[in-house]
Amino acid sequence: MVENRPWLNVLTHLVLVVGVIVIAFPVYLAVIASTHDEGAFLRGVVPLLPGPHLLDNYGQMLSQGMSTSGAPPLTLMLANSLVMAIAIAVAKIAISIISAYAIVYFRFPLRTLAFWTIFITLMLPVEVRIIPTFKVVADLGLLNSYAGLTIPLIASATATFLFRQFFLTVPDELMEAARVDGAGPMKFFRDILLPLSRTNMAALFVILFIYGWMQYLWPLLVTTDTKFYTVVMGIKRMAAVADADPQWNLVMAAVVLAMLPPVLIVVFMQRLFVKGLVETEK
Repeated sequence: MVENRPWLNVLTHLVLVVGVIVIAFPVYLAVIASTHDEGAFLRGVVPLLPGPHLLDNYGQMLSQGMSTSGAPPLTLMLANSLVMAIAIAVAKIAISIISAYAIVYFRFPLRTLAFWTIFITLMLPVEVRIIPTFKVVADLGLLNSYAGLTIPLIASATATFLFRQFFLTVPDELMEAARVDGAGPMKFFRDILLPLSRTNMAALFVILFIYGWMQYLWPLLVTTDTKFYTVVMGIKRMAAVADADPQWNLVMAAVVLAMLPPVLIVVFMQRLFVKGLVETEK
C-alpha cells in the first residue's frame, strides 16, 4: 500500500506542471507568432499576446504559399504529406503483419535466419543506405512521384518484430480449433489474428503516421517538382530564404498547420494507442 504524503503529491504535480509548461510554451509562441504581421518580429521582441492577423496569415499560407521561398500553397504540401504518411503507415503494417505471420505460423527452412535478417535491417535505416536507394529510385524513374516518396520507406523491421512477439503469445489452441473447423491459413489470419491485432495495429499506425509525416531528408532528395513538396520541406525552405529576413509570422502559421494532423491522429486514436502498448492479455 502506497503511503499518502501530501508533500509528495504537491511535488509530483509541480513536476507535471513544469513539464507541461516547458513543452507547451514553444507551441504557444508559435500560435501567437502566427497571428501577427511581419513587422512585429523586426522590433526584436517576441510578442506574447495574440495579434489581429490570424485569418490573413493562415489564408495566405493555405491559398498562396510563400512565393519568395519557392514554397507552393500549404494546402498542396499538407495533402502530399498526408498521402505519404498514410501510405507509409498502412504499407508498413500490411507488410510487417504478413511477414510476422509467415515467420511464426509457417515451417520452412531457415525461418529463424529470415527473421534475424529482417531484424538486422534496423541497423540500416534510409539515412545509411540513402545513396544506393536514391540510385535505384532514379533508375526506375520514380523521382517526383508518390511511389518514390513512399516505397523505399515501407519496410519495417520494428513492426515485424512487434507483430511476431504478439503472435507468439496467441494460444496454440486457437490455431488448432480453427484447423478443426476447416479454416485454412488465410481464414485463420483474416478472422482470428487480424481482429486480435487491432489495438497493436492502431498503436503502430499512430507511430508510423508521425514517422512518415516528419520525413525530411528523403523527400528533399527525390522531389524537385513543387507539386510533390511535403510540408516539412516547405517549412525548411520558408525559414531558410536567402538575402532576406524570413517572414516568421507566415512560417509559424505553416508550423501550426503542420502540427494539426499528427495531433489529431494522437487525440482521436489515444485509447487504442495506449491499449495497444500496454495490453498483454488478448
